[in-house]
Amino acid sequence: MGWKSLDDMDLKGKRVLVRVDINVPFENGQVSDTTRIDRIVPTINDILAAGGTPILMAHFGRPKGKPVPEMSLRITLPALEAALGRRVTFIEKPSREAINAMPYDSVVLLENTRFTPMEEANDPAMAKFLASLGDVYCNDAFSAAHRAHASTEGVAHLLPSCAGRLMAEELGALDQALGTPQRPVVAVVGGAKVSTKLDLLGNLVSKVDHLVIGGGMANTFLAAQGINVGKSLCEHDLADTARDILKKAEAAGCEVILPRDIVVAREFKANAASETLAPDACPADAMILDAGPATVAYIAEVLEKAKTLVWNGPLGAFEIAPFDAATNAAAAKAAELSRAGKLISVAGGGDTVAALNQAGAAKDFTYISTAGGAFLEWMEGKVLPGVAALDA
Repeated sequence: MGWKSLDDMDLKGKRVLVRVDINVPFENGQVSDTTRIDRIVPTINDILAAGGTPILMAHFGRPKGKPVPEMSLRITLPALEAALGRRVTFIEKPSREAINAMPYDSVVLLENTRFTPMEEANDPAMAKFLASLGDVYCNDAFSAAHRAHASTEGVAHLLPSCAGRLMAEELGALDQALGTPQRPVVAVVGGAKVSTKLDLLGNLVSKVDHLVIGGGMANTFLAAQGINVGKSLCEHDLADTARDILKKAEAAGCEVILPRDIVVAREFKANAASETLAPDACPADAMILDAGPATVAYIAEVLEKAKTLVWNGPLGAFEIAPFDAATNAAAAKAAELSRAGKLISVAGGGDTVAALNQAGAAKDFTYISTAGGAFLEWMEGKVLPGVAALDA
């Protein structure tokens, strides 16, 4: 990896522009989940300890290139100050003069970068303006690294640049999972639709030894093999694509693991009457809503022999019992092996984090990414502009 870390930079007396992700959820006028704020604290503290002044840049919501008062980053100040245990100065209209007037042990927060269309357009003029505000650029927002914006990509070319602690941690975990992994490598990919994860599946079959396909996606693969999936969620028009992926996997020596048994129900609701059947025995009036115990037992067997696990998406309709059983059981097995030091486990994506938290397994995974789209694009093998711009 060609990027530099904070340890490679001389920060004493420097104004350090730090791109962070504090796009946090709000309820009743307060931050309802401070995870993203908590995770940038080490970077800010380390810059201060090295004698630098952190100048925080971030987006908030989708203001579509114009100022929207309720999307001002000012509303994050109480949560930021609580996490840092110190005052944070908010600057609505920044200038180098205003920043130079701040004491060196200040923490500064700039207004929402997306209050101008120049940000998302990666306008060179905005990148140049941002660069004029600092001496060093630090990107600590992996979750925004798949966007080539002025604050994530453009400015990185104009100042000495490095990765923050969270960014470095994320990149290290991802490299450990798919860049230079310990083998065998298992990927678990679930979710509703194959169409949203075509690039992901295409990339993984050449990178992993075992690919577990779950959720509604698995139904499309079963149907592609001529199996009747009843009223299940299924993209029948992608049967040829599913067969192509299976062929690519076979050519690459990757075992694709589809449900060995299925849990079906006539209604999509909590505690609906359900039964466990063979994959080819789904009644015409029923839906496949989860993988069965035989599938979970085989996944557990594969995980026992694995060294690395990458997880994206649930194995069934995890939001409602009893169709969370396969996800919970497989996650518990991965957590147990990770806890014992036998497995490097990396997971990411919105539904994934929710599912692993619900299973009580997230705390034992080696690394949980909260990056969403950036995590997915990295798994797809795509170049992330915000990361590429840091390469020395």
